[in-house]
Amino acid sequence: MPSILVIEDDDAIQSLVEDALNEGGFETAVASTGEEAVTLLKGGLVTYGGLVTDINLLGRFNGWEVARAAREVDPSFPVVYMSGVAADEWLVLGVPNSLMLHKPFAPVQLVTAVSDLLNGCLSPKAPDEPFG
Repeated sequence: MPSILVIEDDDAIQSLVEDALNEGGFETAVASTGEEAVTLLKGGLVTYGGLVTDINLLGRFNGWEVARAAREVDPSFPVVYMSGVAADEWLVLGVPNSLMLHKPFAPVQLVTAVSDLLNGCLSPKAPDEPFG
């Protein structure tokens, strides 16, 4: 399975997301800030299979900007956004062919979203086609 880059600055949520993806059969790499994530994505030392990012992150890059940086590396890079408060901005700021999970969500919802994007089991939703 491909390694999924998880960007979340809340330790408890980061742990929950990482555990859910690991139990779902995915390897994970974790970044706590948008800057760290962009450095990992553009560094090219590891090829990531997808991105799971919170929207509101510590530092100068938010989740929207991290996803755009991932799409500079690979225009079809799978992106799953997570947010409790910024989900309504997805329609305007999200990258095409991405998914949005509204916090709180069940771990199985995350694993399903990542699996579906990676395996092409469903047509990923564009920001102008809300997922839910």
